[in-house]
Amino acid sequence: MVVLNALRDVLSTPAILVGLLALVGLVALRSSLPDVVSGTLKTIIGFLILGGGATILIGALEPLGKMIEEGLGLQGVVPTNEAVVGLALEDFGARTAGIMGLAFLVNLALARLSPLSYVFLTGHHVLFMSALSAVVLDAAGIGGASLFLIGALVVGSLMVLMPAVAMPFVRKITGGEDIAVGHFGTLGYVTSALVGRAVGDPEKSTEDVRVPRSLSFFRDNLVSTAVAMLLVYLLFAIVAGPGFVSGLSEGTNPFVYAIVQALTFAAGVWVILVGVRMILGELVPAFEGISQKIIPNAVPALDIPVIFPYAPTAVPIGFLASTAAGVIALPVLGPLGLALIIPGMVPHFFVGGGAGVFGNATGGRRGAVLGAFANGLIITFLPALLLGYLGQLGLANTTFGDSDFAWAGIMLGFVAEAGVVFAWILAALFVVLVFVLGYLFPVLRPRHETAEEDAAEGEVAEAESAEHGRTT
Repeated sequence: MVVLNALRDVLSTPAILVGLLALVGLVALRSSLPDVVSGTLKTIIGFLILGGGATILIGALEPLGKMIEEGLGLQGVVPTNEAVVGLALEDFGARTAGIMGLAFLVNLALARLSPLSYVFLTGHHVLFMSALSAVVLDAAGIGGASLFLIGALVVGSLMVLMPAVAMPFVRKITGGEDIAVGHFGTLGYVTSALVGRAVGDPEKSTEDVRVPRSLSFFRDNLVSTAVAMLLVYLLFAIVAGPGFVSGLSEGTNPFVYAIVQALTFAAGVWVILVGVRMILGELVPAFEGISQKIIPNAVPALDIPVIFPYAPTAVPIGFLASTAAGVIALPVLGPLGLALIIPGMVPHFFVGGGAGVFGNATGGRRGAVLGAFANGLIITFLPALLLGYLGQLGLANTTFGDSDFAWAGIMLGFVAEAGVVFAWILAALFVVLVFVLGYLFPVLRPRHETAEEDAAEGEVAEAESAEHGRTT
């Protein structure tokens, strides 16, 4: 138990996990000792800065969520990954740790053996998916070694599949191939990108919005985010009522409190962007060592904020559009016999903001809005359907908030209820799918691998052309 808990803590702490991988990469590159120490520590510090920014954001979003609940008179289930996993670990801690450790090994093996060489580095999301698998399999009556192995195969496969599925759109966002997105909100991101492609124009980007000279301060992303969130916080402070907000603020003037929380939110966004830039500056070069020596063509799959700097204006747009979808969908849940899913500000910001960036990449401003709106519908309806597969945990006032947790949990639960044999078949199919997609769809592979194949095809075509010329 001590070893398993220590392993769980290492794998669920992104800063330590990524720092260790940076260390391995730098050593594999035979970097000098000062470079190894500097690169490792800066990678860890960058992740701690990112985590600090996320903590600031979550702290600022919590009172906003309460104001929305009070102002709109809502009561129901609030999707919060951290909360539901905290409850799950009380009864499923050892099983979660076992699945998580084995899943990481499955990820490395698949990245080494298949064309989809993605290494999933968002440790807390691996923890969340492992806990979900343990809960769902247990609720379906599967235990023992089967629970560990089935869970590990499913989670480890998803750690490769999800970054691969998102990669064609990440390529459009970043303009390169140095990083992938390793975040279990991929269904929402891909849906947003497809909606953007269908309804928008990528040339009309959120980042190219022209503003009058008198409003030139909006060109500063930090200032524009702060102004937008000031309006949102003040609006819901009025809707919820000064008396309610005074209770949240412990006596501070309700409007002053709303202003401070809005500006704290903007500060959290800025801190996240600083951490992301620091991580990319150190981790990407270090990953060259892993790619060259350990896993050929390895690509790091990182948390969703890693793409925020590429379209920072699209992030708050996506957040607001996704939240609006969650609110609009509420009246539909009851008549369908589903639990009332209260819009959780944390998933709607991180996943909705990411969906805004994806939608903007393929459909510009319209894609950012409508794509993130589609994501908001997904993370409202699917978590409601997931509740039925969580056993006793489904009776808690929370559930998993991101799209991949929902669809993977529903699929795993539905199949596992049919019996352990069917669960094994599903796990095997996930593993096979990694190889099938990797070999049949080169667009899902890392670009440097497909680039080598394109170069080889070019050489063959050139040789054939030369031979044709000689024959003529």
